[in-house]
Amino acid sequence: MEVILEIAARRGLHVIEDAAQAIGAQDRGRQAGSLGEVGCFSFYPTKNLGAAGEAGLLTTNDATLAERLRRLRVHGGETEYHHREIGFNSRLDTLQAAVLRVKLPHLDGWSQSRRDRAALYTRLITEAGLNEFVTPPHVRPDARHIFHQYVIRIPPPASRDALIEHLKTHGVGTKIYYPVPLHLQECFRDLGYSEGDFPESESAARETLALPLFPELSEDQQQYVVETVRRFFS
Repeated sequence: MEVILEIAARRGLHVIEDAAQAIGAQDRGRQAGSLGEVGCFSFYPTKNLGAAGEAGLLTTNDATLAERLRRLRVHGGETEYHHREIGFNSRLDTLQAAVLRVKLPHLDGWSQSRRDRAALYTRLITEAGLNEFVTPPHVRPDARHIFHQYVIRIPPPASRDALIEHLKTHGVGTKIYYPVPLHLQECFRDLGYSEGDFPESESAARETLALPLFPELSEDQQQYVVETVRRFFS
């Protein structure tokens, strides 16, 4: 974000920050969603702060922009049947807001539980001698990670797909998030990129794997996950 903000300031660009999976995260004391002109949060049920259905939130310090965003969410109209511009039907319904108000006071505690479990995963991986085969997520000391996922990397020559099947056979659920990099998505084909243009993105898509992580995960369950991974590599 530091580099993106610097480029944007130099070029006169507006930064819209996708903080959908990062609510509560901080970078050098700055809250995710507060770095750009607009911050976007998702409250989809699988997020760290989830509603009972579809829901989301935008944040901004710009009063004029906030007024326009409020207008855009109701078909671009300030009053019923009078539309200044084309907008959306994108309101947060009262039921979702009620669910989120009940859950919000628990968010910091849930985030701390995620951090604690992530730290335990990393320690167990190291103690099991798996660092030769598995790269745990990097945590910067000046950042506050909220671990929406705990994502490891399994670089070649190890087989990520074989590990997934091994874990599945032993009752451990995993998921590959974003297996296709953006520049290789069909919807962006007109941009003219091809395989090899963004090797770091492609490498991450081939090597990353999310292990189970949620605030209620027990230490015994985590030990079982890591032991199952260790048995695969042994």
